[in-house]
Amino acid sequence: MNISVVVPLFNEEESLPELYAWIERVMKANGFSFEVIFVNDGSTDRSWEVIEKLKTQSECVKGIKFRRNYGKSPALYCGFEKAQGDVVITMDADLQDSPDEIPELYRMITEDGYDLVSGWKKKRYDPLSKTIPTKIFNATARKVSGIKNLHDFNCGLKAYKMDVVKNIEVYGEMHRYIPYLAKNAGFKKIGEKVVQHQARKFGKTKFGGLNRFFNGYLDLIVSLRSKTHAFFRVARFTDVHLRLYLSNYCRNHETV
Repeated sequence: MNISVVVPLFNEEESLPELYAWIERVMKANGFSFEVIFVNDGSTDRSWEVIEKLKTQSECVKGIKFRRNYGKSPALYCGFEKAQGDVVITMDADLQDSPDEIPELYRMITEDGYDLVSGWKKKRYDPLSKTIPTKIFNATARKVSGIKNLHDFNCGLKAYKMDVVKNIEVYGEMHRYIPYLAKNAGFKKIGEKVVQHQARKFGKTKFGGLNRFFNGYLDLIVSLRSKTHAFFRVARFTDVHLRLYLSNYCRNHETV
């Protein structure tokens, strides 16, 4: 299989049919074999019903349903666990990420030899309450991670070699630092592609908020625990707790 598309989502029933139709159109136009793995992160709307209906219409659709809301990192982790494609693409479910970017992302992995390619939404359509924290976050992440060429660590639209997603553990709020996790796992060729950012068509942002922004910084501290010996024992305890939590939420779901 050429491509697995992993789509974490929370209350996106309106977007899903249009998103899948768009992905399918791009895949067929480029002759890709593919699967789309929708990870329903405890939605309270009809998102799961929509996924079940899409599954009856296409064998390329797969679904994972969490029994409650865990967050984007657990959703990605479980999607990565199920993915079978040579290249794994992640994108958000809100139609702000364009599936038209997929062919070039795939080419950069398979022909240019990148381990991971992160999108850069150079022109954004988000409110200031989101763009200002994003700029602060990215400046910090570049300095801490040593990955100087990335402008948008937290962009949902990314492409990975299969080996990358099978060798990283995404928990807590660590989806914001996936390039850093990949680098620490030995995947050094990390690139960036400017991607189109579209205005949200339905509803409002679901995977956000200041709490998760600050929690992301705490998770980054945990990931850097070996650099500060005095912090190491506390961080190790926290890390073990998070890993146990990780195994729990991947058991606590149903699939189609």
